Amino acid sequence: MLSAFSAPVGRGRGAARLAAVTLAAALVAAGALTGAGRAAADDGTVRKQGGATATIGGLKTYGAAVIRGDEGDQEISAGLFEMSVDGGGTLQTYCVDLYNPTRKGARYHETPWSGTSLGANKDAGRIRWILQNSYPQVNDLAALADRAGVRGGLTEQDAAVGTQVAIWRYSDGADVEAVDPQAERLADYLEKNARSLAEPKAALSLDPPALSGHPGERLGPVTVHTGVDRVRVTPPADAAMSGVRIVDEDGKDVTSAADGGQVYFDVPEDAVDGTAELTVQASTTVPVGRAFASESRSQTQILAGSSESTVSATAGATWAKTGAIPALSAVENCAEGGVDLTVVNGGDEAFGFELLGIEYTIGAGESRTVTVPLQEDQAYDFTIEGPGGFAQRFTGVLDCMTHAAEAAAAETDGLTTQTLAEPSPATAGNPAAGTNLAATGSSDATAAIAGTAIGLLLLGGTALVIARKRKPSAQD
Repeated sequence: MLSAFSAPVGRGRGAARLAAVTLAAALVAAGALTGAGRAAADDGTVRKQGGATATIGGLKTYGAAVIRGDEGDQEISAGLFEMSVDGGGTLQTYCVDLYNPTRKGARYHETPWSGTSLGANKDAGRIRWILQNSYPQVNDLAALADRAGVRGGLTEQDAAVGTQVAIWRYSDGADVEAVDPQAERLADYLEKNARSLAEPKAALSLDPPALSGHPGERLGPVTVHTGVDRVRVTPPADAAMSGVRIVDEDGKDVTSAADGGQVYFDVPEDAVDGTAELTVQASTTVPVGRAFASESRSQTQILAGSSESTVSATAGATWAKTGAIPALSAVENCAEGGVDLTVVNGGDEAFGFELLGIEYTIGAGESRTVTVPLQEDQAYDFTIEGPGGFAQRFTGVLDCMTHAAEAAAAETDGLTTQTLAEPSPATAGNPAAGTNLAATGSSDATAAIAGTAIGLLLLGGTALVIARKRKPSAQD
């Protein structure tokens, strides 16, 4: 077990602004954020970029490593994780978030590097090189051992440990060594020879993820981005009832699309105000080096290998006859330390809302992206409300910094650090008092400890309600 995870008490972007947005977590439990009407809240996650969704099962090929520290050496498990993909398929991943726990059974979404600690890591491209040039991408272990100068050869366990150790040196800046000499030689070779490679693109995504307009119009286009020959296009679940069709620019029904293909929501003129969602799906291997972030506080992972797996992406449309017609999407932005909220208004009236004390007005036919600033490791839960009962909720945990980066930020800002056994400055309630959040193993005991801590952290999360102003008159 590692020592308790430390986080800065505050930093330039955090404490002052967070004080303005922290509400009692009881509001969430009491249902204060529940919305109904023209656009009911979806599943809440901000990760809508498309790709694979998977559940982590734990370490499958691993051995021992040692972290060197001022308080002594600590032995941990290191190696290759396995994930089960929704819809079919298996992923192999390494950890890029050493000092956080891995919660067995946690759900993960494929995520751009910008939504994880990799986005601000100048060595992220070297990690991808390590993945491309080591196990399991290189499964000829004799050749790998020869290339790395490892006498006596490598076992799968040696290869997995050595690869993970090399990754941690770049992802977390950790002073870590493999216990087995062969694995340590491989780690040294990989670290020394790593070169920077570009971030891989998602196997499948849609742009934009949300749009709006009036009945009787074709809403779009929505552009398909994919490395697959063809993807399957699934119309809205209630298409037969609502009459909404997914069509091409000529108005013909679309059931599949290629890279660069454009599709539209064809909304009947007599359709009542409402929403619809299209889904595109394919079966392919996920590109090595794609990041995976959890829906809860569980170690960020990076892809090392993929079977033929299901990838998907969604896009939503909102329509109304008159008034403001907001459509929302959000993505975590680690460079800005928050969540980027994009608001599209396809209506004929302005849409206004207040965010952290600032009033925004999105004019008819306009769109804008604003950033909700958040504290590192903070659970968030906020809802945007609008006309006709519109309400859309976004939840998650901002996980942008590794332990080393947080410590450096605290030192730079001249701030002290605190363990999560102490109250968080942006938390209502007691977040995981006395709980050790830093175990990296995958035992049942670790999963139980991490699960309890994560649950308590979520209960103490930031809650925001962003309501539409009746008479929006001020702009940011």
